[in-house]
Amino acid sequence: MKKNFKDVLDAEPIFRLAAETAREMGLDSYVVGGFVRDLLLKQPSKDIDFVCIGSGIAWAEAVGRKLNRPVSVFKNFGTAMIHYGEYELEFVGARRESYHHDSRKPVVEDGTLEEDQLRRDFTINAMAISLRDQSYGTLIDPFGGLEHMREGIIKTPRDPEITFSDDPLRMMRAIRFASQFHFDIEPDTYDAIVKQAERLKIISMERIVDETNRIILSPLPSYGFKLLFHSGLLKQYFPEMVALQGVDYQDNKAHKDNFYHTLQVLDNVAKVSDDLWLRWAAILHDIAKPVTKRFEPGHGWTFHGHEDKGARMVPGMFRRLKLPMNEKMLFVQKLVKLHLRPIALANDVSDSAVRRLLFEAGDDTDALMKLCRADITSKNAEKVKKYLGNFERVERKMADVEARDHVRTFQPPITGDEIIRMFNIPPGRIIGELKERIKDAILDGEIRNDRQEALGLLIHIAKEKGLKPAELTNNPS
Repeated sequence: MKKNFKDVLDAEPIFRLAAETAREMGLDSYVVGGFVRDLLLKQPSKDIDFVCIGSGIAWAEAVGRKLNRPVSVFKNFGTAMIHYGEYELEFVGARRESYHHDSRKPVVEDGTLEEDQLRRDFTINAMAISLRDQSYGTLIDPFGGLEHMREGIIKTPRDPEITFSDDPLRMMRAIRFASQFHFDIEPDTYDAIVKQAERLKIISMERIVDETNRIILSPLPSYGFKLLFHSGLLKQYFPEMVALQGVDYQDNKAHKDNFYHTLQVLDNVAKVSDDLWLRWAAILHDIAKPVTKRFEPGHGWTFHGHEDKGARMVPGMFRRLKLPMNEKMLFVQKLVKLHLRPIALANDVSDSAVRRLLFEAGDDTDALMKLCRADITSKNAEKVKKYLGNFERVERKMADVEARDHVRTFQPPITGDEIIRMFNIPPGRIIGELKERIKDAILDGEIRNDRQEALGLLIHIAKEKGLKPAELTNNPS
């Protein structure tokens, strides 16, 4: 890895402009943090952090005038921001920080560049590139971040116990970076996380889950979750997932460790989808197994109803974890509820069973099938081959039924308003009963998804209920 980046800086005019502006103002200036790290890792980065010895806000305002761009100023934090093309530029004066034990909000004072680098979370994020004329493009790395990057380790610039006590969110960030880059956490740094794990409780759930989501979106998310579990961080905010871990034995019968099974399913999903919410569905698909676990003599361990119980648990967990209580939650809830159904169809691949699954899954059928395929895990290769064969048979049947019946985009052939007009009855429960009976008849194959057939059935059912058409028409559209 090289140590001078003059050519990289010269390739993007913003660096020269920022440097010239700082020189005119008599400021020593630098690029720091994540942009430098990503540059060394040859990864794209759209966030550029500039540090100067002096007022970062004044520097940003001067740069903004030259760019003819608005400047967002955050006086409480001593920072300013400019959106420039695809980049987000942040300017701050070099500072040192101190913390109170019960808060992650620092007391900030002006500082030197090295003090500013020392306050940063990890050595790989504490490197700077000079924008000063005499050293333009030179890497400034007082804490060995470049070497740690070569070694693939996460380490704090100073005593890790102080680093994590000052700001416990950094423990989550350590694991996030380890998971993102597949780095190891240096032993003393990891030990400090274990010792300080309980201090995570002073961090807001929003910040914790933001880091968790980044771990979930990493290339091999199981690596990050194993670190979260073994460090003790996971139990501070996600005890339901911790409860999955462990194996019980009775009468020489054992069940699999559902924590590690869940991580394998999560990794399997990660190989085929970068959808955060599909990955959350993988995490939660077996979440109710600990509370539904029973031992049946002569049979073994069972988890009857864990899919329904899990689906009922999803809203509460989303609410507590400050995850969105919208269609994202409903998507995860649906997949948790349905995740056993496609495999169960291997024993009943009737058209009606397939139609019902397609109807309930709707537009999320493809996501459900990815989750179900990922859920086929076993150390027995023959068993996996058998399950996959059954699953492929179900998939072919589903494709055939969908091509004929278009169940995924099912729309009732007769609306509730039409029923009200046809029989001159007020809105009420009976309208829903009539619509449900027609829907069931279509899904069970009694009639086709056809308006005229549905009308014939409706009149027949209504007659059984003592209803007579007020005005029968074959075209009430």
